[in-house]
Amino acid sequence: MYYIIKRNLLGVLKENLLRIVGLSIIFLLGLATCSCTYGTDVQAQVDGFGAVYSGHFDNTIGWSNWISDNHVLSYKNVFPTAIKISLEKQPEGMSGTVQYQINSSGSGWLEWAEAGAETGFPGSGAPIEALKVRLNGELEAKYDIYTRVYQSGTWTDWVKNGETAGTDGVGTHIDAVRVAIMPKDGGVPEEIQNNAAPQNQSGRNIDPNRPMVALTYDDGPNAPVTNRILNALEAVGGRATFFVVGSNVHGRNATIMKRAFDMGCEIGNHTYKHENLTKLSAEAIKSTISSTDQKVIEVTGTSPSLVRPPYGAKNASVLNTIGKPAILWSIDTLDWKTKNASSTINAVLNHVKDGDVILMHDIYGPTADASETIIPELVKRGYQLVTVTELASYRGGLHTGKSYGAFRK
Repeated sequence: MYYIIKRNLLGVLKENLLRIVGLSIIFLLGLATCSCTYGTDVQAQVDGFGAVYSGHFDNTIGWSNWISDNHVLSYKNVFPTAIKISLEKQPEGMSGTVQYQINSSGSGWLEWAEAGAETGFPGSGAPIEALKVRLNGELEAKYDIYTRVYQSGTWTDWVKNGETAGTDGVGTHIDAVRVAIMPKDGGVPEEIQNNAAPQNQSGRNIDPNRPMVALTYDDGPNAPVTNRILNALEAVGGRATFFVVGSNVHGRNATIMKRAFDMGCEIGNHTYKHENLTKLSAEAIKSTISSTDQKVIEVTGTSPSLVRPPYGAKNASVLNTIGKPAILWSIDTLDWKTKNASSTINAVLNHVKDGDVILMHDIYGPTADASETIIPELVKRGYQLVTVTELASYRGGLHTGKSYGAFRK
């Protein structure tokens, strides 16, 4: 009897032990899988790794701003004839680049381009009909890259990893592009507010052989002042760059900022509360930049591609952290100090040269007064009033981690 009881107890213990071991293995495998998936998503969000891309739009500004991951690259009623695609904040030590291929109307599929090189025929009028985008190296194993295009009045479905976005060979063209990077097998990218259709930006001609300057305005938007400046620009077909403070983007101010964007003016980032970036930690710098980016995206659907550090304060750490080119100036009107229209007018008109970046602030009434004189007078003198990115596109371009004060020939 003793041996029977002993044998039964050992059997029960053995069965339960095997069950416990089996459940533990399942639990650990599940935990490992969960940790890997969660860690990848969080890492992608924290690092901000993504695609950036620029298109050439004939008879408008030439090469557009760099557009951030999953946002719309387009210009109103104008199709791109060439494209450049690059990566930002690539994980350190991870090999790989982005490669892309276009089908150009009349020429068919061109050779693959890579890592920010242009492909297509800028200025030719030959539109892009279809697009393929892929990653290589270690990036290919860790991430999926998705592409969709706006064609024939509708967005195509997302395709990924070198599949064809758009229809080639039937005489249609691409009007807009979105490219997005996701963790491997993470699913299609999320929809971004105001990304439903191409953005409404007006095109115009720029003659690279004629002088041009970039008027820039900081600290707004401020509806009454900004609106007057936009009226003066609109009257002469000019553009400017507005470096906005994120906390000011609300209500009527946001409406006026959208008007500037729709006119083809450029919206830049001037931090969320006008902070001195050299006194902030890296995380605080990222936070104030990203918060302002988000406010602009909510209104325009496009993230700013430029930053103006408040007070012009920068150092190597700031330049490496902001993730965008830093724009300073070559003419400081000191309008914030004098609050005198005549002084601001003289500061510009007595010193302006081709390639200047001119600093003003669209929060002071006297600056609007001055702008109503400066803007038509510059045009009368033969200057083209362009955005910073437009100016840079004809004078060597812009690069992340660099600062710029003027763009000379």
